[in-house]
Amino acid sequence: MGISRPHKSSNGVSTRWVFLFCIASFFLGVLVVNRFWDIPDPGQMDDEASSLKKDQLTAEHPPVDCQKQENAVQAGDILSQVSQTHDVIMALDKTISSMEVQLASARAAKGDNENVSPMVIKSGNEHLKERPKVFFVMGIITAFSSRRRRDSIRETWMPKGEELKKLETEKGIIIRFVIGHSASPGGVLDRAIEAEDEQYKDFLRLNHVEGYHELSSKTQIYFSTAVAMWDADFYIKVDDDVHINLGMVGSTLARHRSKPRVEVSIQMEASFLTVSCSDYLTFVTHVLLHSICRGVKYHEPEYWKFGEEGNKYFRHATGQIYAISKDLATYISVNRHILHRYANEDVSLGSWFIGLDVEHIDDRSLCCGTAPDCEWKAQAGNPCAASFDWSCSGICKSVERMEEVHQRCGEGDEAIWHTSF
Repeated sequence: MGISRPHKSSNGVSTRWVFLFCIASFFLGVLVVNRFWDIPDPGQMDDEASSLKKDQLTAEHPPVDCQKQENAVQAGDILSQVSQTHDVIMALDKTISSMEVQLASARAAKGDNENVSPMVIKSGNEHLKERPKVFFVMGIITAFSSRRRRDSIRETWMPKGEELKKLETEKGIIIRFVIGHSASPGGVLDRAIEAEDEQYKDFLRLNHVEGYHELSSKTQIYFSTAVAMWDADFYIKVDDDVHINLGMVGSTLARHRSKPRVEVSIQMEASFLTVSCSDYLTFVTHVLLHSICRGVKYHEPEYWKFGEEGNKYFRHATGQIYAISKDLATYISVNRHILHRYANEDVSLGSWFIGLDVEHIDDRSLCCGTAPDCEWKAQAGNPCAASFDWSCSGICKSVERMEEVHQRCGEGDEAIWHTSF
């Protein structure tokens, strides 16, 4: 009765055994944890922390690929170098082109002694060696029989004497009457021209036999001679029955000064006859002849080259007035021995340029009619550079009417001195 017994749980397990079982379970748990769950190394934890921090920095600031960046810089440099090289090539091409023109001009100056009259060679030898730089050279195509036409021009739109020299020195504008020699050099016709030139000093003499059917050859020799004597931006051909406003001509050409190969003119199409009008005289009356030849007055011996339909020339500059740039005049000078000459000089000029890279400027200010046409255009703000009558291919009865045309169509005698080019 006095001895106590161990206390038993309700399920019959002793409390002591429960206590021992708990202790054993604890140690067994510790053993299992130490074996399968290693405690991380503090150094490794630091490494992981650093790695995580690097990842965050990378996300905020993406890494720069120096190699790619260098490649991009190199690509930009290459493009810049390519652009610079292209500019250099273009500049070099312009320089070469300019040198070719100068070389061709030098050759023309050397070879054109055969095309210039002995009088010009003697008096102008220095000009052939070193050409003056001018704006434009205007050659007025004239004939032995046209003294009164020349005087009508001198009294109206063309300066003379000291004014002509002033025009050359201050404005760089050269104006000359262009004429060759007679079939008998030194004859009365040539002596008359020499006396006139001595008085006015406004002729350009060519080593060329004058004749209407030789106008293509004369025009070709004119350009060759002018290129040899003057280094001009433009060379102009004008007929001696056309009225000119020099200020307007200069302003018109100044707009095209930077273009290397340009022709400023009135572009036209013309019909031609396959048989000369004179050939009809044996079997038709004069009235019928006039009817046949009206509107197609140009005989073309080489008509077969232009096809059979319509009897039409290609488009070309009309012959009353046209201007060509230095490169084109030099081209004519260099190749004059192989350039074909048709019956009409304006057609010949068109054929010389038809296969070249030429900009043709169709400028209608060069083809105004005489009054009242020129007056209407001037009032409308389109003053004329040149005036003539289409029906006469020049001013009809120009000797009698040039003064009237000058008064009604002229820009004013002082206009040229107040115009800047």
